[in-house]
Amino acid sequence: MSNLAKAKELYDMMAQGKMMDAFEKHYHQDCKIIEATGEVRQGKDAQRKALEDWQNNFVKEMHDGGVDAITADEQQNITMVESWTDLTNQQGERLKMAEVAVQKWQDGQIIQERFYYNS
Repeated sequence: MSNLAKAKELYDMMAQGKMMDAFEKHYHQDCKIIEATGEVRQGKDAQRKALEDWQNNFVKEMHDGGVDAITADEQQNITMVESWTDLTNQQGERLKMAEVAVQKWQDGQIIQERFYYNS
C-alpha cells in the first residue's frame, strides 16, 4: 500500500470516529510530533496521551471534519494533508480548526508529523 493510500485510510478512519484506532495502526512506536507552537512529543505513548487529553479535556462535541487536499512524495516517504475539524470545545465555543500535517513514513507508519496552523 502506498503512503498516500495509508494517509487516506488514516483520515477515513478518523472521519468514522475511529481516531484512536487510526493512531494505533498508523503511528510508529518512535514517532515524533511537532506542533505549530513548537511543542515536541517524542514516542507513541506521549502522543497517545496528548490525543486522549485533547478528546477528554478540550472537545465537548465533534460536528464535522474533512480533508481539503492530500498528496504524497512516495520516493521521499512524505505525505501532506490539509484538513479541518468543526467542533464545540468544553467552554461551549464552536470552532472550525484548519491545519496542514506533513508526515514522514518509515516501516509503513508515521515516524514524524509536523503540524502547521494558527495557534
